[in-house]
Amino acid sequence: MSSRLLPSALRAFSRPALQPKQFARNFQTSIPLLETPSAALPLRKPVGAFRGGLFGFLLGTTLAGAGTYYYILDEYRVSNELLTEDIYVRDLYERVCI
Repeated sequence: MSSRLLPSALRAFSRPALQPKQFARNFQTSIPLLETPSAALPLRKPVGAFRGGLFGFLLGTTLAGAGTYYYILDEYRVSNELLTEDIYVRDLYERVCI
């Protein structure tokens, strides 16, 4: 068995390093691959990156603005109630002390 492997291994190393046939490539395609299907997919107008980005930016800005508006409105309501309560307490204190 080793007598068969040794001559084939020596032949592999004795070949020249560069052979032009090894580096020649043939690019071929078959006829069915070159033909385009007539009704494969319906054509749609693509949404461009600019329009999609602009729409996302405006949607995000609107949602962030609405959230900020309602947060500030709630804070205003709470601070107004506290101030009104303090005014009533001060008014009651002045009536009792006078």
